[in-house]
Amino acid sequence: MNLEYKVTADEALERLKLGNEKYLNAETSFADISPALRKQTCENGQHPYAVIVACSDSRVLPESIFYAGIGELFVIRVAGNVIDDHQLGSIEYAAEHLGIRLVVVLGHDHCGAVDAAINHDPDGYIKFITDEIKLAIGDEKDDYKACCLNVKRSIDVIESSLEIHREEEHGLKVIGAIYRLSDGKVEFDI
Repeated sequence: MNLEYKVTADEALERLKLGNEKYLNAETSFADISPALRKQTCENGQHPYAVIVACSDSRVLPESIFYAGIGELFVIRVAGNVIDDHQLGSIEYAAEHLGIRLVVVLGHDHCGAVDAAINHDPDGYIKFITDEIKLAIGDEKDDYKACCLNVKRSIDVIESSLEIHREEEHGLKVIGAIYRLSDGKVEFDI
């Protein structure tokens, strides 16, 4: 790992907060997606400063929300921002091989997966997601509170992972956040 690219968890969080502030007032994105940057990251690899575990919802665009360009965020997307071994493996890779020190579980209000867990009993593969969310939310019926509980469960799953726990000794932080669909604001440390 090239240590010149290492960013502390606190520095990464500050960059995310500043990026979200820019996003709140932006009409278009000015993050770097240039051909030159694509070439540079192709030739020299990626050096993202944060892992974002986000819902697959098409209204939740982590790179835009945090005003980030190519190579800045390591984004893992799955409906309901639930965590299983696949997501843990991706987080482990990002921490160990890319030197990322911040993992953000980014939930959002009005989440369809959370709604399905509260109000429906789906069949098929969706049930794997809603069953995980039901473990997180219990009997909670309030959408926002359920979304927060779901984020907290994902954090607990990440933090209980032995490999991730070892990385915490080197400065890795795992935090939760909620994205508000109505206005684009991210609430950190929910």
